Amino acid sequence: MTKAELVTKVAEEVGIKKVEAEKAINTLLGAVKEVLKKEGRMALTGFGTFTVSKRKARTGRNPQTGQPIKIKAAKVVKFRPGKDLKGHIK
Repeated sequence: MTKAELVTKVAEEVGIKKVEAEKAINTLLGAVKEVLKKEGRMALTGFGTFTVSKRKARTGRNPQTGQPIKIKAAKVVKFRPGKDLKGHIK
């Protein structure tokens, strides 16, 4: 599902205009980004938890040449699904 499809689905389900649904979705995504940047963790009960983790620098290989390359340390976002989401998928 794309973001445009999500906007359409939300607009239809809630009975609002697509512009309003897109604004709500963008606000939610912006809030998630902001909280993760400031606090490093956001939990949505029943849905799951987003956390920011540090990944260490490491050595990798260039797949075209086979030469070793250095991969810098980075922060990554991890998601752990909640109980309700896990149960819904099964």
